[in-house]
Amino acid sequence: MVEVIIIYGLVASAVLLLVSLGFSITFGLSGIANLSYGGIYLSAGYLTWYLLYELEFPYILALFISVITMAIFGALIYKIVIIRVRGNIMNEVVVTFALGLAIIELFRWLGLGGYRYSLPSIVQGGVRIIGINLDYQRILIIFAAILVASSLWYFTRRTKTGLALLGMAQDEYTALSLGIDSDWAATYSCALGAAITALAAVMIFPLGVISIDEGYKILIRMLAVTVLGGLESTKGLVLAAIILGFFQIGVGTLVSPRWTEAVFLGAILFVLAIKPSGIMGQSKELEERV
Repeated sequence: MVEVIIIYGLVASAVLLLVSLGFSITFGLSGIANLSYGGIYLSAGYLTWYLLYELEFPYILALFISVITMAIFGALIYKIVIIRVRGNIMNEVVVTFALGLAIIELFRWLGLGGYRYSLPSIVQGGVRIIGINLDYQRILIIFAAILVASSLWYFTRRTKTGLALLGMAQDEYTALSLGIDSDWAATYSCALGAAITALAAVMIFPLGVISIDEGYKILIRMLAVTVLGGLESTKGLVLAAIILGFFQIGVGTLVSPRWTEAVFLGAILFVLAIKPSGIMGQSKELEERV
């Protein structure tokens, strides 16, 4: 029992980290609260399925095209939709949330549901770890989460582009005076966030079927992780993913799988009531001191 919670808790934590990084990096680099990523997540899954089974593309090529296509889609969302309400965070939330729901419900209207829509594992086979059978796909997800999180940390701390984006997020007027285009920064961050979300989709969907409801579940889990960890904290995001991942598996194993979604909703309510800035977020405390 303990071994199951440890192994699958680690996998669940990696899944949560992957699905949250897209939203977190967009908000962290541009201050845009883009809640359309549930729709983008589903879009990446269905596009990969179509390329793989209808057009018979090689699997790796289908994955690559899906990620690039969603990056372009993310940039277009900013250029066509978000830019019109930029600067008003409430309008950004409402507009992007509505867009994400529209995409999800469009797939439902098109009848894209059922066990037919599933992706094969990228890596076949598995291994036995401390008495628990673990497939290579889940191991790949763990490594992907670590790699993506580490790459994003390096990008935002050690590259000129990443530092420019961070500067725009921290002080837009100063960044503008130094020649950094805010629209370029926002477009770049939205594209990057969408690409990461698409990568998460093509890594995670082989674990099950491409279900319409997954768009809503991913949105709730993404919000739970980012709210618990703190929107502007990468370390907080990692810690929140670990906490919620192990809680999810613990509740599902010891209580009932039906209660796993309550873990995420409960985390959102608890954090908003106790510490709205999250575990490692500082924005609320700074506002109170001012």
